[in-house]
Amino acid sequence: MSVNGSAGGRPDVAALREEIRQTRAELGETVQALAAKADVKARAKEQVEQTKQRARAQVYDASVKVRRNPVPVVAALVAGAALVGIILIVRGRRK
Repeated sequence: MSVNGSAGGRPDVAALREEIRQTRAELGETVQALAAKADVKARAKEQVEQTKQRARAQVYDASVKVRRNPVPVVAALVAGAALVGIILIVRGRRK
């Protein structure tokens, strides 16, 4: 048997066809991967969609936490309202 896989030094046609088929498949995968990397618009849309989903998840998590324990949120709102009230009073006295 020779290096080519058949007797007499002649290449095995079936082996060559399989090698060609495998090479074509690998080349197709490579071209697809390169095309995906070159498609900036699609990659940007995908990134935006992932960011939206992360933001939605964070909003949902925060709303669940607020529903479980609303005291800190109410306290922050009261403190903010008090601060706005103080600012308005101080500005009113300056005039």
